[in-house]
Amino acid sequence: VQLVESGGDSVQPGASLKLTCIASGFTFDLFTMSWYRQTPGQGRELVARITSGGRVTAFADQVKGRFRISRDNAKNSIYLQMDNLGPEDTALYYCNALRMHGMEPTLEYWGQGTQVTVSS
Repeated sequence: VQLVESGGDSVQPGASLKLTCIASGFTFDLFTMSWYRQTPGQGRELVARITSGGRVTAFADQVKGRFRISRDNAKNSIYLQMDNLGPEDTALYYCNALRMHGMEPTLEYWGQGTQVTVSS
């Protein structure tokens, strides 16, 4: 199983970035996919979540209106389009895959993360 994130970079405030996570080794279209982020000394924060069918079910208040999550099941990929980035968005961004059985999680995978740094 692999989740490989890419697209992180160092940018100035107001810039845009698009993160990509490519999955392999499991049945991608059965999994709910999410982006999380983490800063040093803090726990992982859910940024956005999208179901196997493409329904967005969660979005952090801090990124609403600026970030957009999407997926392409044919490419085993999810994306995070991030616009109008600010220093508060600086973090290590992780891709997460979650298989649910009813309301219970049964399988969960994490990527290694991609760094986003926003500074002037």
